[in-house]
Amino acid sequence: MDELSLHETRVLGALIEKEHTTPDNYPLSLNSLTSACNQKSSREPVLSLSQDEVQNIVDDLVKKHLVINDENGGKRSAKIRHRFGNTEFSKLRFTPQQLAILTLLFLRGPQTPGELRTRSARQCQFNDVHEVETALDQLLNHEQGPFIVKLAREPGQSACRYAHLFSGEVTSTAGTGAEEKSAAQTINQRSDENDALSSRVNELEQEVATLKAQLAELQETVSALID
Repeated sequence: MDELSLHETRVLGALIEKEHTTPDNYPLSLNSLTSACNQKSSREPVLSLSQDEVQNIVDDLVKKHLVINDENGGKRSAKIRHRFGNTEFSKLRFTPQQLAILTLLFLRGPQTPGELRTRSARQCQFNDVHEVETALDQLLNHEQGPFIVKLAREPGQSACRYAHLFSGEVTSTAGTGAEEKSAAQTINQRSDENDALSSRVNELEQEVATLKAQLAELQETVSALID
């Protein structure tokens, strides 16, 4: 399968999601699909695609045999459905739980098992996080895959995030970035401490110089009195 862009995975994710959450309104019109792609909630990042842009994305996905665009009534009144998986047109087969995970990864980017369990409730049911981890392992070891990758755990986080591989290899930069940020903060903190110490040393040196000058004056005064 060709690598998919962010916009292409957003369109596919929106179609799969709405097929399960609002089946009475599926397949989607161009207007409904555009609204689903641009939702302010349950999307990361939030996009602002025009209908023309969404139609161009749909056309590209049609060429990749991942979407059917019924144009009998014209493009603007077309009904759009996906051919991503579990359809007569696709060789990919996923369980409902696996498909729900991929849908969420398409729509919201890398996520932890706990996040996937909470956010998948409208599409399928996971009894606990262990069931999510089982489905993730299946996607990692799928005979046609792997379809996902496990990212390095970020500092301060108790669980690793997972990302899909339909847009190509994923570099686990999140954890590295966090580590670099932490290291930079440590360096800055040490630099501030050194600056404060240097300032204090300068103050002490000035006080010592002042005391020496005062002592010298006092010695001169005493000497003059003796003489």
